[in-house]
Amino acid sequence: MAVDQENFLHLSRPLGPSALGFSGGSAPLTVNIQPQAVFSILDHAVRRDTADTQSTRVIGALVGVRSEDGTEVEVRSCFAIPHTENEDQVEVDVEYQKNMLALTLRASPRETLLGWYTTSHELNSFSALIQNFFASPETGTYPHPAVHLTINTDPGAAIETKTYISAPVAVNAERAAESCLFMEVPHRLLYGDAERAALETVSSAADEESRTVPVISDIEGLARALETVSTLLERVSEYISEVLDEERDGNHALGQYLMNALSLAPKVDSAAIEHDFNNHIQDVLMVSYLANTIRTQIDLAQRLATASLVGGDKDGEKGKEGEDGGKSDGRTGGGRGGKRGGRGGGRGAGVQREPREPRESAE
Repeated sequence: MAVDQENFLHLSRPLGPSALGFSGGSAPLTVNIQPQAVFSILDHAVRRDTADTQSTRVIGALVGVRSEDGTEVEVRSCFAIPHTENEDQVEVDVEYQKNMLALTLRASPRETLLGWYTTSHELNSFSALIQNFFASPETGTYPHPAVHLTINTDPGAAIETKTYISAPVAVNAERAAESCLFMEVPHRLLYGDAERAALETVSSAADEESRTVPVISDIEGLARALETVSTLLERVSEYISEVLDEERDGNHALGQYLMNALSLAPKVDSAAIEHDFNNHIQDVLMVSYLANTIRTQIDLAQRLATASLVGGDKDGEKGKEGEDGGKSDGRTGGGRGGKRGGRGGGRGAGVQREPREPRESAE
């Protein structure tokens, strides 16, 4: 593959790796990840071209929003960046990254560059070089730290994600570009109720041999949600019973969490809840009945309008035929019969002819 040195970032591998993984005790940054960003990364890994490159991972840029104080970021989308990587060097298409970033920010002006991702948990000197590129003042997230997201895409393995930020280390100026210290920061996957249903549907396909599952209806989704809530309530009830019976040691943090959760529940009588639920069901049925009635009325009105037009055309044709028939009756004595009668009248002027004697057969 031809490589333009002006549009690519090039590095020869040093003698040893200069980037080490480190999990700090404090959390200088919290990373929130939207599910669509994870799906985009997985799709990039599946569609990678293994014929033109020897690299076993793919990379791309992370785009999202950052809080005002800079302590929390939300990854909303990402885009792939072409690159090649082998044992001696790595080449990244910098010009492509700049153009794609400009187009992405033009489509979403409120978002900004947050960092980059890769489909491997390995941290090496190449990772440090790319991290410094995304954290630089000219092409990166400076003065904010660049987020490095690693995700495991091995077939059959669980999808594991990790997030890092970097800090410079004390090295000479010649090796400053490919040297940094990675520090792991906490992250979480954000999703709403609708996204939760979609993720549960996707995850349920892992248990099927065909890796496909049908989309369930709203009633089935409600039934599954009620079953899940019932199971969770049984687990909490069993835990509380075991703690009260001194079969298990209590946890103060968990007890405080359960108390706060219960304090948020409204103090309503069960009879009132059942009454409100029944009223809600009646309202839903009434709305459904009215919708079906309106749909039927519209369908009936359309059919009546169409039937009047068709019926009017047929009546007009019948009237025209009757008018033509009346005219022909005046001329020839009524329709086809009149025409036949006219033929007879032409031959005998309307006089009955005497029957002819039958001819004798020749002997």
